[in-house]
Amino acid sequence: MVNVLICSSLEPELVERIRAVDPRLKVEYHPDLLRRPRYKADHVGAPIARSPADQARWESLLSEAEVLFDFDHTGVSELPDRARRVRWVQATSAGIGQFVRRQVYDRRMDAVFTTASGVHARPLAEYALRSMLAVVKQASLARRQQEAHHWERFSTDELSGKTLGIVGFGRIGNEVARLARPFEMRIVATKRHTDGQSAASLGVDRLCPWTDLHDLLGQSDFVCLVVPHTPETENLIDEAALAAMKPGATLINIARGAVVDEPALIRALESGQVGHAALDVAAVEPLPTDSPLWDMENVTIYPHSASTNDRENARIVDLFCENLGRYLRGEPLLNTLDVERMY
Repeated sequence: MVNVLICSSLEPELVERIRAVDPRLKVEYHPDLLRRPRYKADHVGAPIARSPADQARWESLLSEAEVLFDFDHTGVSELPDRARRVRWVQATSAGIGQFVRRQVYDRRMDAVFTTASGVHARPLAEYALRSMLAVVKQASLARRQQEAHHWERFSTDELSGKTLGIVGFGRIGNEVARLARPFEMRIVATKRHTDGQSAASLGVDRLCPWTDLHDLLGQSDFVCLVVPHTPETENLIDEAALAAMKPGATLINIARGAVVDEPALIRALESGQVGHAALDVAAVEPLPTDSPLWDMENVTIYPHSASTNDRENARIVDLFCENLGRYLRGEPLLNTLDVERMY
């Protein structure tokens, strides 16, 4: 038997789908021992205070598990010592590279880590489109007038003919491009490894080499960041990159907060060099209450919620079930984390 322990909250019908994959699986799901979700598809949950007996039960389950669905967020640093038999962890997030490196799981655990890459592509792409439409359709102006009970007509723009620059053209970037195409936008993209791919093969108007990032920024009306957080991408959008952007352009960050030099971004927003910033992420989360970003009219704060979706758990379970079959057959798992690249 392969012992599978579910470490974050799931709907009962999804747990049964996991159990139905193969009779060789012993699937343990104990919601009374898990953090309660604060919203749909919350995989971290609210803090929990277990009794000594319940804590002992949980640690016993961890010690017997071979496969984990999600990390144990109630004992992050203790996980390697408590789960010595674990050989595979299926994460519920795509961007786990920094987390695994920070906890030294890659050296402390004899396990493979698989990400949820691709699961969040659609909701994140829809958020990017929503952000672009909100800018060209003057959504913030309409809201201000509504709050003031003030009726005054105004003119808006459209996405057609605008240039969208996508920094990081993986699954999410591809989905952003796919949703933008019907709006007749010009799409330029850059990715770290092109592997001989062309703009035509990727379905974009232009594919820029990584070294031409500033060129991409300078021609884009909208810049969408979709890169993983690695040492190479930390502060990728620094003061020089922001200065290279087309004046008044919109920056959409659905990557990680560390990808952007936040103080430099604030200065660029204050000067108008960056016309608007739609931020799903921040350098420090939660965003500190004294951050100037909260009160800037040309900033939209989305508290790391663009990827969270009512269908998220079902999509992650689809991936997990496929990987369970592969694991039992001894086949390569989908979305295996490259601990060196960190994605």
